Amino acid sequence: MKETVVSGIRPTGKLHLGNYFGAVKNFVKMQYDYNCYFFIADLHSLTTHPTPGDLHGYVKHVLVEYLACGINPEETTIYIQSDVPEVAELYLYLNMNAYMGELERSASFKDKIRSQSDNVNAGLLTYPTLMAADILIHKATKVPVGKDQEQHLEMTRTFGNRFNRMYKTDLFPESYAFNYQENLVKVPGLDGKGKMSKSSGDGSCIYLSDSPEVIRKKVSRAVTDAGPTEENQPKPEAIQNLFDLMKIVSPADTMAHFDGLYNKCELRYGDFKKQLAEDMILFNTPIREKIEEISKDTSYLRQVAKHGALKARESAQKTIKEARELIGFKSF
Repeated sequence: MKETVVSGIRPTGKLHLGNYFGAVKNFVKMQYDYNCYFFIADLHSLTTHPTPGDLHGYVKHVLVEYLACGINPEETTIYIQSDVPEVAELYLYLNMNAYMGELERSASFKDKIRSQSDNVNAGLLTYPTLMAADILIHKATKVPVGKDQEQHLEMTRTFGNRFNRMYKTDLFPESYAFNYQENLVKVPGLDGKGKMSKSSGDGSCIYLSDSPEVIRKKVSRAVTDAGPTEENQPKPEAIQNLFDLMKIVSPADTMAHFDGLYNKCELRYGDFKKQLAEDMILFNTPIREKIEEISKDTSYLRQVAKHGALKARESAQKTIKEARELIGFKSF
């Protein structure tokens, strides 16, 4: 029997190359080896965006891009979090047994208090229990997350084990962080500072839906320097970032060619950027065309969302039925 994997993404913006190489590409591979549940975390998004301008539009955009990247709704379960009310019910039960002190010690809660001091809501405080509900509702044992989420996974194990002890059961298994590949690809941004991230601004990101014209403009504005002054000198961060991007999207001989020019102090950044942009366009075009095609097929998207909700609820209802019986809820 295949192990169960659960992962979610918030509908707060478009997917970029960092999302694709950092997670989505692995999801596409995982779906054939594991029992996967990939969800669009619209409930989670309300903790930081309580009055979204177009929540449905954001959800649709993420669904379209997941499908365009290769997530197959026939092989895996892709669903919208709010379409599975059992998640909210389990969230309530877990909150009843979560302690204020342990929730307040969450690193993400402390960070959010600082970053959105005017909106410190109960959802922020209980974010770990909602995340736990997402995982435990399907009895998942593997969760593909980064190091910043490992504390939440530890809390998920705490909540699941506490429920098991309280009700003398083994309903919830322990779940652990999981990387499908040993080395996840870290995609740098165009701003010369660290990884590609929405928080750095649109100019730093190459989105999967970007047109060729937009990609050329963004790459042409990427941060560079005056160029090398000595042969074989180390590359500064901004330049190394661009070479790292080229390594991801370009053929090996192209990468070697420009690396050689840099080492001989003969590299012209204009030529380098033009080649990088065209290789990015070549990589991006099939995905962008699928995004445009799928986004127009409202009937197909409705079918995928409905099918995913039915599959996710089938799993969730079994878990909730067991949890209700253990707690002692009975119908008259």
